Amino acid sequence: MFHSKLSTMRLRTTAIISSVNRLQLAIEASSNGSGPLVTTFYCPRRYQHLMMTTNEPKFNNTKNARAILNSRQFSIQTIKQACMSRNNTNTQGLRSNVRPIRTHEITEHMKLLSEKKRCIEKDAISLRLKTELDKPFVVMLPWLLAKPNHIKKYAQLYIDNGFDVVTVSVTPWQVMWPKKGIQLVAADIVKFLENNVNKKSPLLLHGFSVGGYLWAECMVHMSRDVDRYRHVLDMVQGQVWDSAVELTELPIGVPKAVFPNNDTLQRALKNYLTYHMKTFHEPATSHYIRASQMFQSTLVKKPALLLVSNGDPIGSVSANKELRKSWETLGIRCEWKCWDESVHVAHFQKYREDYINQLFDFLQSINMIQREKESLRARI
Repeated sequence: MFHSKLSTMRLRTTAIISSVNRLQLAIEASSNGSGPLVTTFYCPRRYQHLMMTTNEPKFNNTKNARAILNSRQFSIQTIKQACMSRNNTNTQGLRSNVRPIRTHEITEHMKLLSEKKRCIEKDAISLRLKTELDKPFVVMLPWLLAKPNHIKKYAQLYIDNGFDVVTVSVTPWQVMWPKKGIQLVAADIVKFLENNVNKKSPLLLHGFSVGGYLWAECMVHMSRDVDRYRHVLDMVQGQVWDSAVELTELPIGVPKAVFPNNDTLQRALKNYLTYHMKTFHEPATSHYIRASQMFQSTLVKKPALLLVSNGDPIGSVSANKELRKSWETLGIRCEWKCWDESVHVAHFQKYREDYINQLFDFLQSINMIQREKESLRARI
């Protein structure tokens, strides 16, 4: 019985390979002019759905398409039209609007995303790049455990409009133990900015969730010698904060990031983090408090865009309203967008078009993009 099934499988495999080979030869012959323009071949039923992408008129009618499929006979002309249709639909638009993203490692936690592949040579101590940055660039500070593909969706918006993007990620452990974790990463960010920011590369901040805490630690570091880092602060043109988190909300946000689909483990980690913040005040909580105060009083007195949602209990609307109030008291222009239903760091996924409109309008208001709105909207 087993050998019989195995023989049947081999015969089917052989038939499929034979069909594919004949199709390839026929297409090549047709394209070279050495064979008939219309050739038929047997197509296994499991691959027939691939032919439904054609724009040929007779496929517009469902009954005709079904009849053609059932006959299992296809012309080379139909196949070529199907392939051309798929290429036009899936790749032509992407090639015209979407630029490729190349990833270059600066440190273990810091990556440079750009349109062109480049050789990143740097001084290991100062992190100074041997080839200076010649484009405006974004320092993107993602949420905890953000996946590279998710980060690239945001980075693509900037790269398509002539920016480079520097992303910096941290782990939950680094957040829980700031002195041996997130503060070391913050020091690397400050070092990189100090040695690479120039007049050709104005700077934008775009942070998500706990990324606000990471930037706050950067400002704590720079506050020890503001004059030394004045040129970095002056080159910041604006700041975008998506689902910014008040550090007292860490016991709520971190468990959802680490165990997004496990309520039991979320509760266990929440209880531990509450205990952690009470027990380890000096090595952990005192740093959270100082960073929170720095974020509220901020060294960056540049326009800000705050993106929040009523459906987000982690980056709560009330906490972000307090932040907005504090910044406006300091004379910082704050733009505000509050959606109704999106959850934490998911505003872009649920309200993509509105999110991009808000972002592009803000970038135009601070003169970081000069293109017409219509051409920018066309990238959505």
